[in-house]
Amino acid sequence: MKTLNRYFVTGLLLAVMAPALSQNIKAYLYYNSFYSPETGPYLETYLSVAAQSIRFLPIDNGYYQGAVNITMLFKLNDQVVEFKKYDLLSPEITDTTKSQFNFIDQQRFALPDGTYDFELMIADKNKDLPPVVISRPVIIHYPPDTVTISGIELVESFSTSNSPNVLAKSGYDLVPYVSNYFPETMNRLTFYAEAYHTEKVLGTADKFMVTCSIESFETETPIAEFTRIKREDTRPVNVIFNEFDISRLPTGNYNLVIELRNKQNELLASNQLFFQRSNPNMQINVADIAGINLENTFVKNIARRDTLAEYVRMLSPISTQVEKSFAQSLVKTADLETLQKYFLNFWMIRDNFNPELAWKIYREEVDKADASFRTRTKKGYETDRGRVYLQYGSPNAISESYYEPNAYPYEIWHYYQLKNQRNKKFVFYSREISTNDFELIHSDAIGELANYQWQFLIHERGNAPHGLDQDQMEDHWGSKIDDYFDNPR
Repeated sequence: MKTLNRYFVTGLLLAVMAPALSQNIKAYLYYNSFYSPETGPYLETYLSVAAQSIRFLPIDNGYYQGAVNITMLFKLNDQVVEFKKYDLLSPEITDTTKSQFNFIDQQRFALPDGTYDFELMIADKNKDLPPVVISRPVIIHYPPDTVTISGIELVESFSTSNSPNVLAKSGYDLVPYVSNYFPETMNRLTFYAEAYHTEKVLGTADKFMVTCSIESFETETPIAEFTRIKREDTRPVNVIFNEFDISRLPTGNYNLVIELRNKQNELLASNQLFFQRSNPNMQINVADIAGINLENTFVKNIARRDTLAEYVRMLSPISTQVEKSFAQSLVKTADLETLQKYFLNFWMIRDNFNPELAWKIYREEVDKADASFRTRTKKGYETDRGRVYLQYGSPNAISESYYEPNAYPYEIWHYYQLKNQRNKKFVFYSREISTNDFELIHSDAIGELANYQWQFLIHERGNAPHGLDQDQMEDHWGSKIDDYFDNPR
């Protein structure tokens, strides 16, 4: 049996500026890595700028145009190995009130395998404001003797390519979709990826299976309606270009998953991309659970409606968004039998062989969360720390600081491994020293609240407000906040 190798090289989506800040740039950056057999690995960046957030000035032809100055650089061991500095011009418009659109820039960088420090600096050329600066690590890894999958590029539109250009891949010009949010007005999810080295690893003229699916982010359960399986011949590069009709995909958090398996059904490589869907017209309804048989099940013995309603509320931390909305409605209006069917179905989805044991194990964790995190007004599972504990388990390390000068009490939780993510942190704080209710203000985990100004919230008790284009604090006497975040105990 072959050794299983997984490489999660899908790019990261970054909000360059907080959308609430009207006087500065609103932009979103996404990047993916790919591999060319001729030239080696390369990175693509996709930058989407909200035109309404920049200043337009008149140009010679009577139209108006905006300009954004962009610098992208990549460091390896503190040495700059690649960079680009350029002006990105907006489309020309006749009326500055008609700037309700985004314009996109795409760049490519040839970068060998390695872990890089990527820095983006972006500034409006027509405003006298400092540039926004964001730094993030970028990992590129395509070992020559291993089957790997490129980043997954979301595609807004595509057409046949007529000439070489930065948008062209495999005979198509791909216009990237620079977001991981799909509103109800978008009913197609189109994506592009590439698989590498299947011919070298499996052999010439061999075959393998490509599975593309959408799974629940919370449960990691594939949704049968959104699963595609295709047999492919081995090649130096296999193109994976597909789309799903998501008109019937309910509101929630999901992963788009690509898996490669050999003829023995052994997993060769996988990659996934987190996205969010808003589709308020698609919800679970009572008819979906009407056929559940309650006879000879543990749920049949839960005969008090108020007890069962509380049990259903306890499920919120590990529920999908659709389940949360449906459960809230049931708790208010459903009869005992309907609640029983919902509760049983919930646990059968998670453990069809022994749903009762799954519930008992979870209930023990709920009791632990209640003992540690409950407040005078909230039960443990209703608090932010309780929710994170129940959803992800106990953290590997907790750094606590309750009495720093000029700082509110805070905790930083560190998870070495969080599903398919590594080295993820959660920051909680409390504005009241006497309470046990700590609010989540930042996490770098996928699907969680990301606020890169979280340090200002913790230190705002004794400091003046800072600009929203800052994500680094000045040093404070006695503060351990950077040390705790970078080196969790």
